[in-house]
Amino acid sequence: MAMAVDSRIRRHVSSLLRRTERDYSADHERPLGGYLTAIAGYGAYTAVLAAAVRLRGRPLPDQPEPWEVVLTSVATFRLSRLLSKGSVTSPLRAPFTRYVGPQGPAEVHEEAHAEDGKETIGELVTCPFCISVWVASTLTAGQLLWPRATRTAMGTLAALAGADALQLAYSALVEKTTGD
Repeated sequence: MAMAVDSRIRRHVSSLLRRTERDYSADHERPLGGYLTAIAGYGAYTAVLAAAVRLRGRPLPDQPEPWEVVLTSVATFRLSRLLSKGSVTSPLRAPFTRYVGPQGPAEVHEEAHAEDGKETIGELVTCPFCISVWVASTLTAGQLLWPRATRTAMGTLAALAGADALQLAYSALVEKTTGD
């Protein structure tokens, strides 16, 4: 009897989820189940990070220092772009994406595979805005668990972001002065 009730509940929930996805999608492919899995994965990931911080007995600051927020922002920006768009990191994304073409200096444009449940991961790893949530959480946990090493790595990423800005400014200046 309990097994029959359980089976009916699963069918009802499954039907409700399919109907919700169909109604939401408006005839577009939207992998809501994959997104839900990604949200659950992120929740589990941050729970593990929080547990590690708690187990290490690290006190949480009352509030982050403004310079730490700026450093974390710049490091998150740079690492998120590197992971999601960098030519050199394309082998990490390749199982979930398809190369489309170049996109800016040292960056590529890729599209997510639409088969075998790879679409959500492909979207996540090619979207700097999406991956930045994971990166910022990782860097924040790193600051609590290994502050010196994490700040050193974040300083390096911030320096790279500054160097990138200077490279782009220099290229724009050369282009403007030479007319190329």
